Amino acid sequence: MKQRIRKAVFPVAGLGTRFLPATKAMPKEMLTLVDRPLIQHAVDEARAAGIEQFIFVTSRGKGALEDHFDNNNDLRRTLEARKKTQALELLKTTEIESGQLLFTRQKEPLGLGHAVWCARHLVGREPFAVLLADDVVLAKKPCLAPMMDAYEEVGGNVVGVVDVPRDQTNKYGILDVASDDGRMAKIRGLVEKPEPAKAPSTLSIIGRYILQPEVFDELEAKRTGAGGEIQLTDSMARLIGRQPFHGMRYEGKRYDCGDKVGFIAANVAFSLAHPEMGGAIREALKGIMTP
Repeated sequence: MKQRIRKAVFPVAGLGTRFLPATKAMPKEMLTLVDRPLIQHAVDEARAAGIEQFIFVTSRGKGALEDHFDNNNDLRRTLEARKKTQALELLKTTEIESGQLLFTRQKEPLGLGHAVWCARHLVGREPFAVLLADDVVLAKKPCLAPMMDAYEEVGGNVVGVVDVPRDQTNKYGILDVASDDGRMAKIRGLVEKPEPAKAPSTLSIIGRYILQPEVFDELEAKRTGAGGEIQLTDSMARLIGRQPFHGMRYEGKRYDCGDKVGFIAANVAFSLAHPEMGGAIREALKGIMTP
């Protein structure tokens, strides 16, 4: 019987330098995507998939993340006194119960693999999910839930994947594919940020992972890879052949919110899809685009 996925790791220690000066005093993950911070989109996706414990790998200056998911009793009492029922309901969506929200520090920016390794004692020896807040997916069903379903089918390790233009393979972890049925690809190798001419495919990992705890054993060696960083992809690759590895294509559109243009595009797309403001946004955009 497959062990249930109960825990999710959120690597949120990055400095967000591409968004300066906005991120000088505010964590990048707290930038607002329509009406919620980026990190809350990721947490909401994890909740919808049944995750019970939320592990944040942080660094100095990330206190706003912890405060965002804590109770704000003063604000609650004010809203109650003013009978702001809708605002109270929105406030509840930001709260994570005591004991379910855990934090650990990544003291040096040594790469995604190192950030995940920092969560090893909080995860323990059980399978877990990893969600990168920079990657958001606009879909009817959030990305992680279908990955959980795929995990129940095939076990082992499952990553979210999408085809990227070949000239962009040097930005991503790329799959070497053994077989592919159009939904699930069986993985025989992983290459971190290969040059286009050397890329084994154009199927790229996005920021969604379901991993077995043995990846921590590989990360423990702290081998550096592309960019001189400890890459998660490299440690995953060393487990191939010992554990099942699959890439799952997801439904929906992925936006890279680690990039300014991608972040703005995501705001437009999510605004248009918003049930309350979509129509008004569409009309506003027509006014902007009309000479």
